[in-house]
Amino acid sequence: MQTLGFFTDTTLCIGCKACEVACKQWNQLPADGFELTGMSYDNTAALGASTWRHVTFAERPLLEPDGGSQIAWKMMSDVCKHCERAGCLEACPTGAIMRTEHGSVYIQPDVCNGCGYCIPACPFGVVARRDDDGRAWKCTLCYDRLQGQLEPACAKACPTDSIAFGPLDELRARADARVATLRERGVDAHLYGESAQAQPGTEGLHAFFLLADKPEVYNLPPAPSVPTKGVGRSWLGALAGAAGLLALAVGSVLLSREANT
Repeated sequence: MQTLGFFTDTTLCIGCKACEVACKQWNQLPADGFELTGMSYDNTAALGASTWRHVTFAERPLLEPDGGSQIAWKMMSDVCKHCERAGCLEACPTGAIMRTEHGSVYIQPDVCNGCGYCIPACPFGVVARRDDDGRAWKCTLCYDRLQGQLEPACAKACPTDSIAFGPLDELRARADARVATLRERGVDAHLYGESAQAQPGTEGLHAFFLLADKPEVYNLPPAPSVPTKGVGRSWLGALAGAAGLLALAVGSVLLSREANT
């Protein structure tokens, strides 16, 4: 079976939040309320246990040729990245987090015990626990819809096709063509997380993005990496330190013997 995922083109996002609404409606997620966050038109603030799609609004100054300036919005529909090497999956002690036949990372709610180990293991801060039952939740890639040969609700609802869904190899080819077109128009477009070479810390994302600014502008880490990525180097460092201490101890014993003879 083909590996499926998302390609999100931020240059097409108009901030309508149709993806947020469709995600909440299909997955029966509770509302986030109407409190003002002070973050432009963003009232959901971040991904969370009840927000599996989140449209970011980043206000940036846009300089005009006459010296004036306006405010430009950098908008992006954010979601779980379904990493090729998923920190949450590696950290889960109960097997609640699994890799599906579609390549997505899925949390089984009936197996999750709410330990929370997956939360700090996610380099994107995606996974969160609900206050009522303590279990971890995130985007499921609309697994139930995929079983019925339907695309995820967010991609279905996007009016500008900013969110594209399909086989990853097809999405990557589409993304490369889009980047080339935008660069011909003078847009500083680049892809984020499209391959293991581009993002070795996660070995590539199954939900990757086309950005027109630095990742930090969209609240994305510039070089994300799963915590277990450096475990091998940590063990080597610990072994080297232990070997050094052993050498010092042996040297001290030999010196003391020579001094006593």
